[in-house]
Amino acid sequence: MSYLQKYSDEVRDFTMVCKRLADRMYVTSQGGNLSYKLEEDLVLISPTCVCKSDIAEMDVVFIDLEGRTVEGTRKPTGEVPMYLNFYRDRPDIKSVIHCHPPYTNTFAILKGTNWLMRPVFPETVAEVGPVPLVPYAEPLTQRLADNFASFVKKYNAFLMENHGLTILSPAPICRTMQLVDILEVSAISMLQALAVGEIKELTREDVQNLENTMRTRNLPMIGAPGVNKSMVDLYFPEER
Repeated sequence: MSYLQKYSDEVRDFTMVCKRLADRMYVTSQGGNLSYKLEEDLVLISPTCVCKSDIAEMDVVFIDLEGRTVEGTRKPTGEVPMYLNFYRDRPDIKSVIHCHPPYTNTFAILKGTNWLMRPVFPETVAEVGPVPLVPYAEPLTQRLADNFASFVKKYNAFLMENHGLTILSPAPICRTMQLVDILEVSAISMLQALAVGEIKELTREDVQNLENTMRTRNLPMIGAPGVNKSMVDLYFPEER
C-alpha cells in the first residue's frame, strides 16, 4: 500500500489546509509551505512551485527526516532544511505551517515593539504564546533554518523578519491552521488599537491565571516539553 493510500485522511486534511491558506490570502502565488509528521521517519510536505490553491492529493510529497523523497512525483518545498531542523529539535511536534498572513506579517516588518510578544488576548496567550522575531536570512537556505536555533525549543510560533510566520504544533495540521487564524485575528485587533490609541495588556496575574484555563482545556505548555515552567516566565522574563 502506498503512503498516499495509507494516509488518505491526513492527505485530505493537508490539501484542505493548503486551500484554506490560499482562500484566506495567507499565501499568494507559490509562497508558503507546510508539513505533517506521520511517522517517526515520515513527513508529508508541500511541493515546490505549486500554488496552494491548486495542490491536489497527487501533488503531495513524502520525505524522511534526512530530506529524501520516499514517495511523490514532485519535488518538495525548498524550505526542507527548515523543516528537518524543526522535527529534529522538536520531536514533540506533528505539524508546521509557514505562511504570510498580512496582518501578522505587519509585525515582521514593523520597527519598534513586537506586540505579538506581549500578552493581550487570553486565547492567543494560552494557545499560541509569544511570537519572537527570528533574524532575516535568504529564503530556502540552511542559514534561515539555523536562525531558529535559539528560539525553537522555547516558543511555538515565530515571526521571520521581513518574511512571514511559522507555527509549530504537537497537534494535527487542521489544528495548526486554527492557530494561524487565532494569531491573524489578534494582529488585526492590535493594529486597529494602535491606529486609534494604545494597547492594554493582560497583567502578570492574568497570565498566571490562564494556566488554569490551559489545564482545564488540556492545552500543553508552550515550547518543547520541560523547557518552560510557566507562561509568566515567557511573558515577563525580566521579572524573574
